[in-house]
Amino acid sequence: MDTNSPKSKEQFVHSVFESIAPKYDIMNDVLSFRRHKAWRKFTMKKMNIQPSNTAIDLCCGTCDWTISIAEASQTGNIVGLDFSQNMLDVGKVKVDRANLDRQIELIQGNAMDLPFEDNRFDYATIGFGLRNVPDLKRTLAEMQRVVKPGGMVVCLELSKPTWQPFKGIYYFYFQKILPMLGKILVKRYEQYKWLPESLAAFPGRYELADIYREIGLKDVQAYPLTGGIAALHIGIKER
Repeated sequence: MDTNSPKSKEQFVHSVFESIAPKYDIMNDVLSFRRHKAWRKFTMKKMNIQPSNTAIDLCCGTCDWTISIAEASQTGNIVGLDFSQNMLDVGKVKVDRANLDRQIELIQGNAMDLPFEDNRFDYATIGFGLRNVPDLKRTLAEMQRVVKPGGMVVCLELSKPTWQPFKGIYYFYFQKILPMLGKILVKRYEQYKWLPESLAAFPGRYELADIYREIGLKDVQAYPLTGGIAALHIGIKER
């Protein structure tokens, strides 16, 4: 399917995540070499969330990170937003199981057009979702808009390794092996064939840091994770 236009990409990505929602957590392990939990733990340490802090977690998927943020905040209002209702349905089961349904609000919505006023949250996060949005700069600008002055915009995302031979091995895995695993494990080949294509068009670690600065975020930090196959980007909204 042609995903060159923003609308086509949006529709295709929506269909991908609606269809893989029940097996998304399993494939996250496969996609990240089972490292995504360690990456999230590192990210949470860098965020240093305090009791009563508020946050919006974009492209929250099945809500693992949303729940971690809520647990760290203890009492602060946490919003999980995703455009896939099927993903949110899986996430809601987890939220209810963790007894966090009063603290976490789940909303079906568009990351490029957040239904919140300016300066609302202490944190805006997006985990493994920025490469899927049609306009990543607009999404980051929206994240910046809804955080308070001094608030933090956080992106944890797959990235592009820069050193060989690891780079070659990783791309072979991502482009050749991963789609076949998707076909075997969740009976979805085309959807997981699309994932490496989404990464190919995504900016590298330094380019994304430059975009952070371009939209006006300050004190931008970019951390490579596991040889650069993922990266954490943090920026602060100007006070």
